Amino acid sequence: MTVEFDEFDIEGPVLFIPTRHRDKRGVFAETFRHDDFREVVGDIDLVQENQSISVPINTIRGLHFQTSPYAQGKLVRVTKGAILDVAVDIRPRSPTFGQHIKIELSAENWYQLWIPDGFAHGFKTLQPDTHVMYKASNYYSPEHDRGIAWNDPDLGIDWQLYGQQAVISDKDRKHPRLADVGPETLGQIPPGHDFTTVSLSRAKGAGFGAAPQ
Repeated sequence: MTVEFDEFDIEGPVLFIPTRHRDKRGVFAETFRHDDFREVVGDIDLVQENQSISVPINTIRGLHFQTSPYAQGKLVRVTKGAILDVAVDIRPRSPTFGQHIKIELSAENWYQLWIPDGFAHGFKTLQPDTHVMYKASNYYSPEHDRGIAWNDPDLGIDWQLYGQQAVISDKDRKHPRLADVGPETLGQIPPGHDFTTVSLSRAKGAGFGAAPQ
């Protein structure tokens, strides 16, 4: 396998770290291999690749997901700049429903985050002119495109704005709170869930320690 990987306390997301080879010319890495990917996440094909360029720092995109039959998993990486990447578990029967993971992805650390379907995804840029690329397991479908409010207080996501203003699209400002998303989209929301941040587990890749939050 040409990558190491780490799993989280929330079942589903996986962090991939490509093996980098350095010499006097610079760096080379196999950033994606279909066989390695499927060995870790299962029988999933990635059928579409997208790129976003966010010029201002503190740009927030999300929280996005698609409904069945166009639910998407995403393999996210940063080719320039850095982001705080966030994935929220919106699987109604999941014991971690409403909880989230977050991790810094950057052009410097080369991390790639696999976010399976059943999660809402968003990120905040940590540097200006940040380029994000992601491969998706299903095609984009405007009719199935949905979102959750990035600042939903029930989710308790610390976007690390530190009093600064976020740059957000008009569309993303209109997303509902998770508790207001209809049962036809998510199913009945289980009562009494604790909406808390989940920390990273210990690494499972050889020689790789737990990644920073």
